[in-house]
Amino acid sequence: MAQQKDQGVTKKASMPEGVTASLEDTLLTIEGPAGEVSRDFFSPLLNITINDNIVELSIKSSKRKFTKILNTMIAHVNNMVKGAVDSFTYEVKICSGHFPMSIKKDESMITISNFLGEKIPRKSKILRNVNVEVKGDMITIKSPDIESAGQTAANLEHATKIKNRDRRIFQDGCYIISKPKTK
Repeated sequence: MAQQKDQGVTKKASMPEGVTASLEDTLLTIEGPAGEVSRDFFSPLLNITINDNIVELSIKSSKRKFTKILNTMIAHVNNMVKGAVDSFTYEVKICSGHFPMSIKKDESMITISNFLGEKIPRKSKILRNVNVEVKGDMITIKSPDIESAGQTAANLEHATKIKNRDRRIFQDGCYIISKPKTK
């Protein structure tokens, strides 16, 4: 019985007008009108090439466990392209029923004061390349990198997590109310 040679799989992601891609070793950088997104695609199984503004990702085997890796990586590239064209936006609602809390934005931190009457302010980290706007009881988080924007929103929600109290009564905090659509 003769064995067949495995051909491998290749997937492509094309860049729209105004978006450029560059590759330096395993670091893929995509620049567009909304900003620049970089990601390190270090994998010994994956080959990345750029031809005529089309990013090609290929893998040596067409087995299922390898194609799963390839599909994940192409989804990351597509999210990078979407972010470079139009930033990803998260909206966070500030809810304070018992004590009026105040939120101040510094360069890399958000400070939450008077949360449930606490004397020590809580802090939330803002990741790099993320814009945060506080208007009234809404916080808007924008970034061309979906992972940085999502993690910044999650940091803010986690900083106002309530412990040792009934969540049905104490509903104060910051809650994500709107996430970007990726498909």
